[in-house]
Amino acid sequence: MGMTISQKILANKANKDEVKPGEIVMADVDLTFANDITAPIAIDFVKRLGVDVFDKGKVALIPDHFTPNKDINSANQCKIMRDFVMERNLPNYWETGEVGIEHALLPEQGYIKPGMLIVGADSHTCTHGALGAFATGMGSTDLGFAFATGKSWFRVPESIKFIYKGKRKKWVVGKDLILYTIGKIGVAGALYKSMEFTGDAIRELPMEDRLTMCNMAVEAGAKNGIVEPDEITVEYLKERGIENDQYGILKSDADAEYSSLIEIDVSNIEPQVAFPHLPSNAKGISEIKDDIKINQAFIGSCTNGRISDLREAAKVLKGKKVAKYVRLIIIPATVQVYRQALKEGLFDVFLDAGAVISTPTCGPCLGGYMGILADGEVCVSTSNRNFVGRMGSKKAFVYLSSPAVVAASAVAGKIIHPDEVLK
Repeated sequence: MGMTISQKILANKANKDEVKPGEIVMADVDLTFANDITAPIAIDFVKRLGVDVFDKGKVALIPDHFTPNKDINSANQCKIMRDFVMERNLPNYWETGEVGIEHALLPEQGYIKPGMLIVGADSHTCTHGALGAFATGMGSTDLGFAFATGKSWFRVPESIKFIYKGKRKKWVVGKDLILYTIGKIGVAGALYKSMEFTGDAIRELPMEDRLTMCNMAVEAGAKNGIVEPDEITVEYLKERGIENDQYGILKSDADAEYSSLIEIDVSNIEPQVAFPHLPSNAKGISEIKDDIKINQAFIGSCTNGRISDLREAAKVLKGKKVAKYVRLIIIPATVQVYRQALKEGLFDVFLDAGAVISTPTCGPCLGGYMGILADGEVCVSTSNRNFVGRMGSKKAFVYLSSPAVVAASAVAGKIIHPDEVLK
């Protein structure tokens, strides 16, 4: 019996000819990373072991959640990271003026390659499967073990093969495909499984949209999300100076076994909106019959803070004004995205519309800062979670959607289709 791409990566890193779902393996990891919330515990674990990190070039520390620091506690968290980096002379560290959100920064800077095994102390580490890597999140103590040894244990997951066919409608992007998918299978629909995204519609999907889809695999309970490398992958890597002799491309075998096959015709999908308080509460935008008035609109996060996302938002916002009493917050995911948006004049579009622009940070996505919601407030957001209290008050309401829908909603003051404000 053949193996899936996820099985092949785990087998390679465990030095085995093959692995089967349910098998426990100890595998060598290619990249380990943590942020300002999760790193201090992992650092403490390494220090208590009395060892150095296993490979300085394979450890990355990224202060992105509460930076620039919002208070004394967050400043102390970052100081623990910074002190450790200086003390151990670790090269993969980005200070505030150069940092970005970890799951946008690492692919952008060329740290992610096909066939890698990647672990991070953040649940959205699954983002990096878009480049044909096996990437998964874990707790800080487990990551500390990986920092120290270069190894981690895995239970080989079963795989679900998602086959996307058809042509996307206008305004339908990766965010809509993944929200629709999670709505179809539920928040536990892929529990501890690999979500393998395939089909003609995926092969036509830009890398940034693939990153969005893999980012939200964990919202269906998945161990990882993954896309087989193709020409788009190779071109993305070439743009970052990575030639194909620097990595190996793995693909699932034709006779690989899947726990299920799910076909989705993307031509039937319209822009999606996930209602509170679960990402699975997804509905097509035409299904919304009542006005959902908003107080805040947020465009950013590791899910949708890339340059393509800001361009989509700008298409809607150009020449428009944000509705009175609505706050539109836009946060580029990395400094490179920030610089490119500035160069293209997108910031002028945003500022003329009445938006506020922040330096790269996770900020409001996790209810950290830069856009906390008050009791009873409603936010439409491009982020990945809309749990109770996720962006502030437990009495607030968060709706998830794409950058274009969020931008249109900011203009209308209610959740609306982009075409409605561009008439």
